[in-house]
Amino acid sequence: MSTLRILLWLALLLALAAAAMLYLQPGFMVLLAEQVWACF
Repeated sequence: MSTLRILLWLALLLALAAAAMLYLQPGFMVLLAEQVWACF
């Protein structure tokens, strides 16, 4: 594998881990639910 491909995989995994950490925070989930509710 090339170095660029490895770096891209690492960046993708880091982004997914960051998104998972946000979903574990109750305040973020409440904010997200309020924003979705505001759309309707």
